[in-house]
Amino acid sequence: MSGYWTGILTILSINVIMAYAIFLPVATGQLNLGGAGFQALGAYTAAFLSAAVGLSAWATIPAAMLVGGLVSAMIAFPLLRTKGVYLVLATFALAEVIAGAILNSETLGGAMGLSVPEFLDYQVPVIAAVLVTLFVFYLMSTRFGLTMRACHDDDVVSDLLGVSIRGVRVVAFATGGALAGLAGALYAHTFNFVEIQSFNALLSIYVLLYVLLGGTQTAFGPLIGATFFTLLPELMRSVLPGLKASVVSMFGETASLSPPDESWRFVVLGVLTVLMMMFRPEGLITRSMVDRVTSLVKPRRKADGRVEA
Repeated sequence: MSGYWTGILTILSINVIMAYAIFLPVATGQLNLGGAGFQALGAYTAAFLSAAVGLSAWATIPAAMLVGGLVSAMIAFPLLRTKGVYLVLATFALAEVIAGAILNSETLGGAMGLSVPEFLDYQVPVIAAVLVTLFVFYLMSTRFGLTMRACHDDDVVSDLLGVSIRGVRVVAFATGGALAGLAGALYAHTFNFVEIQSFNALLSIYVLLYVLLGGTQTAFGPLIGATFFTLLPELMRSVLPGLKASVVSMFGETASLSPPDESWRFVVLGVLTVLMMMFRPEGLITRSMVDRVTSLVKPRRKADGRVEA
């Protein structure tokens, strides 16, 4: 496989893991705009332990998950007291605080970043993304997953039925932080270098868009959203030059054309995002859509109990 496609698979796998890291809090009704900060925690934990302590990747990756999960659990209690736009602003501010602390830390390399000695090939993040996907699908099918959905749909009724809303949301937030730490550690070991500028606000926004536009009602949403919006810019890279040539040729232009720059890919992505928010505000994948597909695939039983083919 070419280096180009291995890079795409690596980025896609990390994006899928990050999408699920944000999906778990969102599934309980809590928007998290601080994904980049938690990914930075995992990346710098793995990078520091690998470069300064000399630990192998199989030790730094669990350590990064542990740090991401513990930090998320500790800040979840005060942070989740806020709701709505205030929670979004609080998580965003937290990510900026983490970025500022790393940027001003000489131990972590500051603005220069850190080199990571040990390299992991693309198969590791791909396998990790598959395992995380299976884990989230299993989690959402358990009683705890049903409780998460109940907290999302109506937290007042869930509280009246005896559900610990705060406890469910803290566990979901901490689990999401651990997955973000995993994504950061995989980023550090597959690219062998980390710098805080890579974990900026734009990354947090993109990951949240993967979840919201893919759909928050089922575990299929983050997977489809991350896959679609990761591969779309790469598709635009090959489609836009031909599209530009076709449009210009309609006006009789025959001179040589310069290829579209990178900004056009983001213009197209922005237009598609707005259109989806207008016509599919619930996301690409909804619970009713999954139920319809399941009913078509699942064999039906007749009145006498026999299975209909």
